[in-house]
Amino acid sequence: MSGEGKKSQYKDKDKPTQIRYSNITAAKAVSDAIRTSLGPRGMDKMIQSGGGDVTITNDGATILKQMQVLHPAAKMLVELSKAQDVEAGDGTTTVVVIAGSLLDASQKLLMKGIHPTTISEAFQRAAVKSCSILEGISVPVHLSDRESLLKSATTSLNSKVVSQYSSVLSPICVDAVLKVIDPSKDTNVDLRDIKIIKKLGGTIEDAELIEGLVFDQKTAGSGGPSKVEKAKIALIQFCISPPKTDMENQVIVSDYTQMDRVLREERQYILNIVKQIKKVGCNVLLIQKSILRDAVNDLALHFLAKMKILVVKDIEREDIEFVCKTLNCRPIASLDHFQPEMLGTAELVEEVSAGESKIVKVSGIQNAGKTITVLVRGSNKLVLEEAERSIHDALCVIRCLVKKRALVAGGGAPEIELSLRLMEYSQTLTGMEQYCFRAFADALEVIPFTLAENAGLNPISTVTELRNRHAQGEKTAGINVRKGAITNILEENVVQPLLVSTSAIHLAAETVRSILKIDDIVNCIGR
Repeated sequence: MSGEGKKSQYKDKDKPTQIRYSNITAAKAVSDAIRTSLGPRGMDKMIQSGGGDVTITNDGATILKQMQVLHPAAKMLVELSKAQDVEAGDGTTTVVVIAGSLLDASQKLLMKGIHPTTISEAFQRAAVKSCSILEGISVPVHLSDRESLLKSATTSLNSKVVSQYSSVLSPICVDAVLKVIDPSKDTNVDLRDIKIIKKLGGTIEDAELIEGLVFDQKTAGSGGPSKVEKAKIALIQFCISPPKTDMENQVIVSDYTQMDRVLREERQYILNIVKQIKKVGCNVLLIQKSILRDAVNDLALHFLAKMKILVVKDIEREDIEFVCKTLNCRPIASLDHFQPEMLGTAELVEEVSAGESKIVKVSGIQNAGKTITVLVRGSNKLVLEEAERSIHDALCVIRCLVKKRALVAGGGAPEIELSLRLMEYSQTLTGMEQYCFRAFADALEVIPFTLAENAGLNPISTVTELRNRHAQGEKTAGINVRKGAITNILEENVVQPLLVSTSAIHLAAETVRSILKIDDIVNCIGR
């Protein structure tokens, strides 16, 4: 009997360990898959969706979002990179690599028989300590210091496919953010105020920052004006087309005189709307996309063209807010509300050709809102999409600096410095905690290790030399990927915002803690 009792006790003890190891292995597999795309010499991933769409990227969040992940613990790492994307915008690969390394460290500690709760609490304290050390080695930055902002944006773009164009894209990103905020009092940037429009044709060097508004379609209808000066712009949300019957109803016309009457009424109805629009003095009309019926039909376009009104149709629902903010106008939901005070004014609205297609540009807007448009050009769809993601990352980097105005060195320097400082600090602790702190410090070395590995250097000798230089007090020594040596990384202008590093360590430690706390996976009943 006693033998049986022992056996059941042993069984229960074994299962949580098994589950924990399986979770750690699954999460580490995700982390290893993404590790090769870290840093300026990182490789890109080609992602093929079920529909046959191909994406080429090395943005950690994009890779993980599109990756098919089945294991629940591995899904936590996908969520982790999303959280980093929301919080900092950059460092999405870094955060997953750190989490993978911490899981590896915790697996070794578990094998030594340390309890998961002890590890998890020690990791939490180590993360807090790391953030305070990082703040200690960071350099404050002012938003008026354009040079530093450009350096951070360039560092972010260097690890992307479009890195050779960083000299063009960095100033665009910095100027875009500075245009939409008030540097003296704002502590956050709403990236919805910066609209990125992609147009095929040309190269990435042709990207430009446009103050004003750009619609990436040509003017609707033919025969209408394609250029309007001193424009009065109205944004309407109603349709200029004959009303339809309800879904099920039908109107049967048996006589041609009735037919004539229907057409005449329709003409009269549309003419009435168009006249009222003209009466208010509007000469540029933006029409929201309609789902139920055509927002504007050919007859209406013909009338509007005769009245010399420039029309842009099919404006997406989600763009309405941006357009209103830029033009300082309000959307008009029905004809009764069509008043002069609802209109926006601009010096010039014109149709210009961009590559093969045309775009409508609005410039010289009076009392415009704080918004800006970035027009990105590219030779093919894949490059365009990757350029958009890279610009988004660079904008997020500048946003981090607005949120928390401090910089740290890049190139694996902060991680090695943290590793050394935590090792020193761990000597003052006792018991299990010291052990866990040392494991945490070791795990952080994965970033410089991977950077060296991806750059084709010998990772072990590089990291050892880096550790040595930091021990001698060179806080900003980092891996110079271009020269393949250890140099003072600040001279190479490789810097990153403090927020990217602190949030990466904080979020990675939090995810690792929650993975360690799980001791069983239970499937629920399908409803």
